[in-house]
Amino acid sequence: MSIFTVIMLTMYTRRLALPRHSFFLFGPRGTGKSTWLRQQLPDALWFDLLRLPTVLQLTRQPELFRSQVEALPKGAWVVVDEVQRLPALLNEVHALIAEYGGRYRFALSGSSARKLRRLDTNLLAGRAITRRFFPLTGAELDFDLDVNELLSTGCLPRVRSEPDAAVDILDAYVGTYLREEIQQEALTKDVGAFARFLEVAAVSNGQVVNVAGVARDAGVARPTVARYFDVLVDTLIGSWLPAWRPRARIKGVQHPGEGVPDMAPRVWDSAGRFAAERYALGGVRHLHGHRAAQGSRGTGAPGKGVHAGTRWGNRSGVGVQ
Repeated sequence: MSIFTVIMLTMYTRRLALPRHSFFLFGPRGTGKSTWLRQQLPDALWFDLLRLPTVLQLTRQPELFRSQVEALPKGAWVVVDEVQRLPALLNEVHALIAEYGGRYRFALSGSSARKLRRLDTNLLAGRAITRRFFPLTGAELDFDLDVNELLSTGCLPRVRSEPDAAVDILDAYVGTYLREEIQQEALTKDVGAFARFLEVAAVSNGQVVNVAGVARDAGVARPTVARYFDVLVDTLIGSWLPAWRPRARIKGVQHPGEGVPDMAPRVWDSAGRFAAERYALGGVRHLHGHRAAQGSRGTGAPGKGVHAGTRWGNRSGVGVQ
């Protein structure tokens, strides 16, 4: 007798509410955008642009998209997953919304804003709101978490579902990111240099960024490193946190910090090194929670100050351990 086993991944309840109108959903790969969309919109007409046959078919016959949408009943949802892979499709979405108003509703997900911005893509002129997806937050985990494990391996849903395989999953994540986001999209000609930069950038996660130091450690020219940081932001892997200013100042130069939430695998060489960096990583987690809460409501950038180092400051400037 043979035994058939099925490994079920843990399912998490995400705090993002489904908008009533058409929307963009941006977030890094692996955060669960597609899973959430399939749970929320099980009856939607689905265009998965990760599938090459779908991309080729719509490239050769773009009119198929309109004809399939127009065959739907009033109020139906249409999902376009990884829309950045075929930006021209947004022109058709725009035309359908302009022609039919709210008859059809569109959910447009993407894991990179770089291609959309570079090609001056039609972002529907305000006809679709924007929501952002992030790795799991403490609330979505019911605050059932080990702090050391959380800071060392992050909160990607699959990592949290299979903690024993976290390092392997994160290694595969980085490989997929380099291959599909960087190499296939031709964001840089030297993938090896970008991989070295990514490793150094992960070490400086949550700290004040010294671009010259990162360039030296990665063996990459300084202007190239600055461009690589832009790539991290555009592919939604990293974000800048501007220096906190309690009041307007003329003197002094302040440098932004860099946050790469939950993405890069880190191998700690000693418990001491981890203890020394946990404050900076804790700041990143704090920032991540605020960005996730505000991104789910479309309310923009976080307003709290999060500082690299061993102490945080609140709005009044008093140190908080």
